[in-house]
Amino acid sequence: MSKYWSPAISQLTPYVPGEQPKVDNLIKLNTNENPYPPSPRVAEAINNYPKDRLRLYCDPDATALKQSLADHFQLQYSNIFVGNGSDEVLALAFMAFFRQDKPLLLPETTYSFYDVYCNLYNIEYRQIPLTEDFEINFTDYDQPNGGIIFANPNAPTGRQTALDEIETLLQKNRDSLVIVDEAYIDFGGTSAVELIHNYDNVLVIQTFSKSRSLAGLRIGFALGHEDLIAGLERVKNSFNSYPLDSLAIAGAVAALEDVEYFNETNQKIIDCRDWTTAQLEQLGFRVIPSKTNFVFTSHQSISGAELMQFLRSNNLLVRHFSKPGIENFLRITIGTAAEMQTLIETLKQHPQI
Repeated sequence: MSKYWSPAISQLTPYVPGEQPKVDNLIKLNTNENPYPPSPRVAEAINNYPKDRLRLYCDPDATALKQSLADHFQLQYSNIFVGNGSDEVLALAFMAFFRQDKPLLLPETTYSFYDVYCNLYNIEYRQIPLTEDFEINFTDYDQPNGGIIFANPNAPTGRQTALDEIETLLQKNRDSLVIVDEAYIDFGGTSAVELIHNYDNVLVIQTFSKSRSLAGLRIGFALGHEDLIAGLERVKNSFNSYPLDSLAIAGAVAALEDVEYFNETNQKIIDCRDWTTAQLEQLGFRVIPSKTNFVFTSHQSISGAELMQFLRSNNLLVRHFSKPGIENFLRITIGTAAEMQTLIETLKQHPQI
């Protein structure tokens, strides 16, 4: 702590990202990265980018990417916002929309960056508990609010909320903005993007990090009514006019164009997730139904902390959360078929399984 810190900074509890190990030979199943490389078209686009243009600032509007996204989602250019990963898009959205007189509502167990942003921006918020089955019950959100945000499918639980429930939520909260964070939507979920055509109070945020294997390029985007996008642009241009570099824009456009590769790799992950779920259940694990590229699971007689340490001692890295209520759960990223086979075979070696 420094005497030069602003007073509010000393009270912050920053987000803790998943471990990025510096050792070799670990099977890394802790940060929900895609086990497959990005589309070959991405490398081709980056390699073919005119290197002499790197001396110039990138397009502040990321025009090519916005137009590609508009075409992909059958929206207008004015419905698209892009940023440096979905985390930045979320950060700008919190600043643009949620500094209200009423509290922001969010699930008690969800992406832990949400309450970090609230504390950073001094936003009042209220956490709503999930059900015993880790579902979001929107009836509990029938209260005065300055906005609502939730991940769908939720993280770290993996559960999806039905589209008709989201639409009902929008109808009940016409004077509030609802953000649907769809970082994992491409692994079998149903997107809320279609609701943008009928509701001006919904903002859908997605990322290229998971289903398009571009976590290292940091590309996120938001989809919504043009007035919401204009608000995000005002904040962005008061903070950083060039959030996406030229190579990231080129790579993202290429990834978006390769629909066949996108569908093929996502299906591999979905199939492997379902296989892993069945195997874990046979070993006495409870697995929460997942529409993501991970599973959220606990064993009936072994603590989450013990299982995490056991797996790490066998060169398998998974994510454990110490938060009360989920402290016995592990979040396990779906890797390749060979990696998940190793996970299951390793778990079978535990003396209590």
